[in-house]
Amino acid sequence: MPWKETRPVDERLRFITLVNESDDSFVEICRQIGISRKTGYKWVTRYEEQGLPGLLERVSVPRTTPHGTCDELVMAVLELRKDHPTWGPKKLRARLQALGKEAVPAASTIGELLRRHGLIRPRRRRAVPPMAPTRLGPVELPNDTWAVDFKGHFALGDKTRCHPLTITDEATRYLLKCEGLLTPDGAGAKPHFERAFCEFGLPTRIRSDNGAPFASAGIGGLSALSVWWIRLGIQPERIEPGHPQQNGRHERMHKTLKEDATQPPAASLGAQQRAFDRFRRVYNDERPHEALGQKPPASRYTPSRRSMPSKLTSPEYPDTMKTRRLDDKGRLRFAGQSISTTVSKLIANETVGMEPIDDERWRMFYGPVLLAEITIRGKELRFERVR
Repeated sequence: MPWKETRPVDERLRFITLVNESDDSFVEICRQIGISRKTGYKWVTRYEEQGLPGLLERVSVPRTTPHGTCDELVMAVLELRKDHPTWGPKKLRARLQALGKEAVPAASTIGELLRRHGLIRPRRRRAVPPMAPTRLGPVELPNDTWAVDFKGHFALGDKTRCHPLTITDEATRYLLKCEGLLTPDGAGAKPHFERAFCEFGLPTRIRSDNGAPFASAGIGGLSALSVWWIRLGIQPERIEPGHPQQNGRHERMHKTLKEDATQPPAASLGAQQRAFDRFRRVYNDERPHEALGQKPPASRYTPSRRSMPSKLTSPEYPDTMKTRRLDDKGRLRFAGQSISTTVSKLIANETVGMEPIDDERWRMFYGPVLLAEITIRGKELRFERVR
C-alpha cells in the first residue's frame, strides 16, 4: 500500500544514535521515539545499507497499474492517431472497436494517452451564436436534402487554383462527391452532379448558399444549375445570406477536409484529386461520426429510389393555379397584358404557375420557387420581384 513517512530526519537520526549508544532495550527506544518496532527495524536496515540518505523521507509510487492500458493497445491508439491526426478520442475508440480490438479503454483514457504523448492540445473555446429559425426543409432520411458548396480555393504546387466541389447527404453525413475543379462555375459542376444523380439517385432538395453557380441575383435567385434541378424534380433550397450555420454540417465537413486532404496541397490537380478520393473513402467508410453513434456515414446511407430520368420535364402545378408558358425570350403574357420586362431567359418557353392572392394580385412560381407578385388594376400590370 502507498505510504509516506512524516517523521523528521533529525528524529530518525536520534533514533539511530540511541540504538547504537543507549543501554535501553530496542523496544524501549522505539517507545521513547513513538514508533513501532517494525518501523524501527526498517530505519535501522536503511541506515546500515545506505547511510544517512536511507533516512530521508520517501513517497511510494506503484510499480504497476492493475487497470492500466496494455502496451499493445497504447501503440494501437498512437498508430491510429498518427494515421488520422484530426480524429479525437471518441472516434479513435470507435474505430479500434470496429477493428476488433478487445478491452479498448474509455475515450477519457485515450485522451489522456494523447495528451501524455503530446498529440493533443486544448481546444480554444469560442462563442457560438444561437441557431436562427429557418424555412429549410426537415432532414430525417437519406436523400431528403443534399448540401452542396465550393470549399475555399487554394493554390496547388504547380500554381494552379483548386476549387473543391463537395456534395453531402445531410441526414447521414455521407460525402457523395469531392471533386477538384479549376473554375467554380456551373459548366464545370454539372457533369459531377450528373454522375452523382446516376450513382446515388435524386434527392428531394439541394441546399446551397446564395452564390454562383447554385443561385444568382436574378428573379427567384434562379441559375442555370437550379433550373436544371427543378426540371429533374429537385427543389433548390438556399440558406439565409450571412448564416453559414444553416449549412453547419457541411461546413464542419469542410474543416475536416481542409485538415486531412489539403495541408499541404498536392503538386497538381490530378494528385490533389487522388488525395480527395482517399479522404472520401476514409470519411465515409472508416471515420466514426459522433452524431451517428460513432458509426461511419456508409453504415447509414442508402441510395435514393428516384433514378435519374432520361428526359427533362417542366414542373407541374396544383389545380388551384393557372399556368402560363413564357415566350422564347422569357416574357410572360397574362390577363391580356404583356410584361415589358423579361421574367427570365433561363426559363424561356417554360411553364409558370399563377396562384391568386385576391382579385388583383397573383403569385408567380417556377416549380416550387416563388418568382414574383403581379398586380393587375385595369389595364395596368405591375410586376414585383420577391426574394
